[in-house]
Amino acid sequence: MNDLTLAERFRGFYPVVVDVECGGFDHTQHALLEIAAVMLDWREGRLVRGATVAAHVLPFDGARFDPKALEVIGIPDPFHPLRGALPEREALDAIFDPVRKAQKSYGCQRTILVGHNAAFDLNFLNAAIARTGHKRSPFHPFSTFDTVSLAALAYGQTVLAKALKAAGIEWDAGQAHSAVYDAEQTAELFCTIVNRWGAMVG
Repeated sequence: MNDLTLAERFRGFYPVVVDVECGGFDHTQHALLEIAAVMLDWREGRLVRGATVAAHVLPFDGARFDPKALEVIGIPDPFHPLRGALPEREALDAIFDPVRKAQKSYGCQRTILVGHNAAFDLNFLNAAIARTGHKRSPFHPFSTFDTVSLAALAYGQTVLAKALKAAGIEWDAGQAHSAVYDAEQTAELFCTIVNRWGAMVG
């Protein structure tokens, strides 16, 4: 696989690892509060973690909040001015613009979301896209690469912390439930699994 380009390795898709933190589990009602995206690079036939972009997001009008969810992610007041949160449209642009540039630089036709329980992240992302009427999302609207399935295959683990431990990657529970930290550790897991497979099949 060392002679493949990144576009060839994933059939024209550019993989980007995404993590979101939200005010609950219902993408139709609960607020999107944080989003992070980790772009990936291809170096001598190996996938490696690239740049991270992230944004704090202002809740949309009428958004609901689960107090337990806010406690877990450590955001007691989603409207606090010191969060530096952006309106949803601006937050999406802050993510989409650099992702689109990276996708183009690798000659890929579309970006594919990589996530741990990827459907959760994609549902919240798609809901924000629909609310804002955004027409230039680089992400495929329904296809994903899910590290839950990949980690179950590679390590027999589905929980992110346990999968990372099995892969020999650090996990700091004190930093967990930050979109940036979770996305970056998920990216390390995805790269490790992809590279391990590449080494096995040649």
